[in-house]
Amino acid sequence: MHPATAKWYDRRDSVFIEFCVADSKDVKVNFDKTKCGFSCLGGTDNVKHENQIDLFEAIDENESKHKRTDRSVLCYLRKAQPGKAWPRLTKEKAKLSWLSVDFNNWKDWEDDSDEEMGNFDQFSDMMNNMGGEDELPDLDGADDDESADSDDEKMPDLE
Repeated sequence: MHPATAKWYDRRDSVFIEFCVADSKDVKVNFDKTKCGFSCLGGTDNVKHENQIDLFEAIDENESKHKRTDRSVLCYLRKAQPGKAWPRLTKEKAKLSWLSVDFNNWKDWEDDSDEEMGNFDQFSDMMNNMGGEDELPDLDGADDDESADSDDEKMPDLE
């Protein structure tokens, strides 16, 4: 069993953790008031990954969510005390080899205006619009000649 590589970043009302596991299966994410648990099978080898995080501060476990994609599992942790910066993700100051800061998404929001207060609603919309594995479009008949574009011409036969 190996811990999954993860990146995290802080926002005014939430914390995001991305567990970087491609082709994950049997994903389980548990949110507790002060803990976050993650486990899955990943990759073609079905390697078992498991992470347990004692969080820096409390979260609202009922408002926290996760979304699986082919490349990772993104977790949205709603802070119990919005507006309070988290200098680190974990309660302890120890450096975890599998955890790093996601500097591409990091933002020093403490000095910003309240423009991000609606981020939870935007994240919920994004999660809903991403769709899931069960929402694949119906491709039946996609190869039928009737569905050809009007500008498609029949190719001449090869001699």
